[in-house]
Amino acid sequence: MGYGFLFDLTKCIGCRACIAACRDYNSKYLVPSKKGINDLPLDSGLDRRLPKAQWDEQAPLTGSNWLRIHARMVNRDGQILWRFVRRSCFHCERPTCEAVCFAHAFRKTPEGPVIYNRSLCVGCRYCMMGCPFNIPKYQWNEVFPEVSKCRMCYERTKIGAPPACASACPTEAILFGDRDELLSEARRRIRQNPGVYVDHIYGEKEVGGTSLLYISDVDFKDLGMKTELTEKPVPEYTDRALNWTLGVAAVYGAAMAALYVATKRQEGEAKK
Repeated sequence: MGYGFLFDLTKCIGCRACIAACRDYNSKYLVPSKKGINDLPLDSGLDRRLPKAQWDEQAPLTGSNWLRIHARMVNRDGQILWRFVRRSCFHCERPTCEAVCFAHAFRKTPEGPVIYNRSLCVGCRYCMMGCPFNIPKYQWNEVFPEVSKCRMCYERTKIGAPPACASACPTEAILFGDRDELLSEARRRIRQNPGVYVDHIYGEKEVGGTSLLYISDVDFKDLGMKTELTEKPVPEYTDRALNWTLGVAAVYGAAMAALYVATKRQEGEAKK
């Protein structure tokens, strides 16, 4: 099933070393700004200058920031805690962005990452509308804009090397490896720590499964994550609708042809 991430919220300390590593490794894939690519601010000049309470509200994903760590203040059994939540592409097992892209600019690789081919993109932004997690972002301020998102450091992933974010994490909150093995590890941690973790692996079944998995000691809804997602891959719903397309088109065409013939016949009778 390819590689993936396991993000353990109990281990993340919000240092954001992963963000710095992501920016450093992937900067060559970003469209240069007027000041040049190396002058792009680490995190839009926001998260390191604002109080923690504002991090979640003012540090969204953008066309040049593919990874965020959002701070959340939560109440766990009457105790107020800070939890830090990774925000990036989920690399769905069956991605909606790939399914809706008629130009085939998005592609799910056998290794796990969902990657983007800028040379094929026509800028329709259907991927942005279709993504159930609202991840792909458009580079609105660029002269030659692209749709961009986390690539899971594909050049590293395809040879089995950990992406930059996982390599930089000092607490091993980001674990990289085979998705099946990560699921086994997540189940082991939940089983061996009763009462600590929520008994749910986020991403195991959501929208058919994702390559980014989460385990947490706090309810995922309290972390601002979508908890009412279908377990079916989103493209299955569109496939069902598309299966009717040819039939509907054929019936519609036949109806229009019959109407045309009937109209011409009436016109001919009227002239007589």
